[in-house]
Amino acid sequence: MPMFRVCALGVSIDGFAAGPNQSLENPLGVGGLRLHDWMFPTRAFQRVHGKEGGTTGIDDDFAARSFENVGAWIIGRNMFGPVRGPWPDESWKGWWGNDPPFHTPVFVLTHHARAPIPMEGGTTFHFVTEGIHAAAERASAAANGKDIRVGGGVATLHQFLRAGLIDELHIAISPVLLGSGERLFANIDMLKLGYECAESVATPKATHLMIRKQK
Repeated sequence: MPMFRVCALGVSIDGFAAGPNQSLENPLGVGGLRLHDWMFPTRAFQRVHGKEGGTTGIDDDFAARSFENVGAWIIGRNMFGPVRGPWPDESWKGWWGNDPPFHTPVFVLTHHARAPIPMEGGTTFHFVTEGIHAAAERASAAANGKDIRVGGGVATLHQFLRAGLIDELHIAISPVLLGSGERLFANIDMLKLGYECAESVATPKATHLMIRKQK
């Protein structure tokens, strides 16, 4: 049965999934990119970005799992880019260049309508103004029986968690302190929502936790 999954979500020791002050220079906020130092060198990450080589081992295994059986993505507008309010023009097409690493339909949550953006490599950005349930329905239809991967930002994840729509959450706690930013579990009672930690594996660069909703 297809699942809604959060994968390879970097979290700091002090609980932040993004640093403060997101900008063009700091897409994950100040210091936020350090949360993914465990993943960037892996073979799976390099392959998705069209490169050869990369490290193998446990971190690579978790990175590879994050891309398996994904038929569509849902992301928040913060993950799509730093532009706020009405779209000033059609120039911003995401952080990732002409060939984004999704290779599936991507449904972007926003309050401001915009025409779909077809990109190279099979990615098309669709903009959803009707909320998370509409995005979930459209992504499920587009995924054609595969899983739906839910990305950030944190506000988007909070909406999906509170609605009980996330089946599985993989977080990677990195040995990094950010001090401020966006807390992943702020005002979220995961136990009350029915989640439990089903797997825990540590490497020198991250502690990987698989959190699943109890059936």
